[in-house]
Amino acid sequence: MAAKPRTAVLVDFGGVITSSVLRAFTDFGASLGGDPRLPLELLGRDQRSRTLLADHECGRIDAEDFERGFAERLRVHGADVPAEGLTARMQAGMSIDQDMLALLGDLRAAGHPVALVSNSFGTGTYDGVDLASVADAVVISAEVGIRKPSRRIYAIACERLGVDPEEAVMIDDLRQNLDGAARIGIGGVLHTSAADTRRQLAERFGITADRRPQTADR
Repeated sequence: MAAKPRTAVLVDFGGVITSSVLRAFTDFGASLGGDPRLPLELLGRDQRSRTLLADHECGRIDAEDFERGFAERLRVHGADVPAEGLTARMQAGMSIDQDMLALLGDLRAAGHPVALVSNSFGTGTYDGVDLASVADAVVISAEVGIRKPSRRIYAIACERLGVDPEEAVMIDDLRQNLDGAARIGIGGVLHTSAADTRRQLAERFGITADRRPQTADR
């Protein structure tokens, strides 16, 4: 049986529609005066921090509870930071990638539906972007109670677009999230830049491979 053509796109927010989350968190770590990798190390390897993040992304705790808990984990590891506004400070170095917004606009103009699939973090994360003008469907982890890389969140996105997983491609900057999508048949594009992602999608989705770069908007 012939494979179905890929006609729809699922796209991450932080690190794809925005500049690098990892760089922003590292810059925040540097501002604390110690090891700049501390925030990422805790979120990746400290079990209490990992649980706080998972609970927050799935909507079991709100931003304020996450901030209080993560500020305490930072203090335990030598970084004395106030809890209030912690997630905003962690994301302060992130900016919107206008070239990615242009790419998504081109995909939709060519008749390819787009779904945003994002693990929520803090408050105000999506400020500055009209999500309804960027995507045909929006799936935020805290709103559905499931986070990437759970296969169910990708299935929800496909259902909302009215496509089968085998008809979709996921754009994400984290391999683990692409691996989760692949488990239900969704293709993957590992995002490193808007230009590279555009080149990977151009022929398959019938869009131009080159577009004049735009200036990132903070």
